[in-house]
Amino acid sequence: MRAAFYTSQGPAREVLKVGEQPTPRPGPGEVRVHLSVSGANPSDWKARKGGFRPMPADLVIPHSDGAGVIDAIGPGVSPARLGERVWIWNGQWKRAFGTAADYIALPSAQAVKLPEGVDFDVGACLGIPVFTALQAIRAADPKPGETVLVAGGAGSVGHYAIQLAKLRGARVLTTVSSDAKAAHALAAGADAVINYRVEDVGDRVRALAPEGVDSVVEMDLTRNVAYYPRILKPHATCAVYGMSANESTLPSLALMTNNTRLLFLFIYELTPADRAAGLAEITQLLEDGVLTHTIARRMPLADIAEAHDLIEGGKVMGNIVLEIG
Repeated sequence: MRAAFYTSQGPAREVLKVGEQPTPRPGPGEVRVHLSVSGANPSDWKARKGGFRPMPADLVIPHSDGAGVIDAIGPGVSPARLGERVWIWNGQWKRAFGTAADYIALPSAQAVKLPEGVDFDVGACLGIPVFTALQAIRAADPKPGETVLVAGGAGSVGHYAIQLAKLRGARVLTTVSSDAKAAHALAAGADAVINYRVEDVGDRVRALAPEGVDSVVEMDLTRNVAYYPRILKPHATCAVYGMSANESTLPSLALMTNNTRLLFLFIYELTPADRAAGLAEITQLLEDGVLTHTIARRMPLADIAEAHDLIEGGKVMGNIVLEIG
């Protein structure tokens, strides 16, 4: 099969290659998916670049997200799954071979049926962007009329988090870094945007929400926690799904006396109950057609290095999907 792969960590254009690799066969309880598209995410370039975690094997086919059709099954899997259109979660988590290939074999539960009318491009955005946003909103648990601050509202996760918070009846503030990103966040339903490059986030939030915000969906705790004491209501909840360094300095006394809750989430390692609830809600959201999906670029698999560089450089608004078959 044709696949993108790397045998050492480093810059995308130096280590990523596209060539032939053995076609996998599904084992017991597994399915094989003939992939149509592979979704690229920030965690993919971080894993490939190195410094975050070691390679799980001597050769890695990257990417955890993707979508396609089940074309083979292993022992113990219902034959009814053959021909099923599916999307994939955790395709390359703790595994050597991800979705940047013609085929992937993985546990049947990690290939989720796509509702009718939902295309493969959308399927490649679900495993990390949508699921992370959903888990963050579930953790923040905004109530109707409450105010939520979504950090990085033009990012792929932030864009979905805005929509999910609005579906719960919340008022949404969000941070962005340009006028174009502000327009993108407003189109998702944000009530107000804050350009952190030219505005003081703390001052602007307090102007928009004089009593503070009820919750935060946080994509960079390292940089943003410094303004928490100025913007949070007592008993606020901060759902943290990202940070820009291995360690963060917290204004711990202010957070403690404010009774702030910091909830950390890691989308690759959810409890079975959280995973099941999230999958059910995503399926319902797709069937209801209430989410707006932004495919920033659709690129051939051969351009995977460029795709990684675009995501690392923050040069796209939305998701990048790679055409496989």
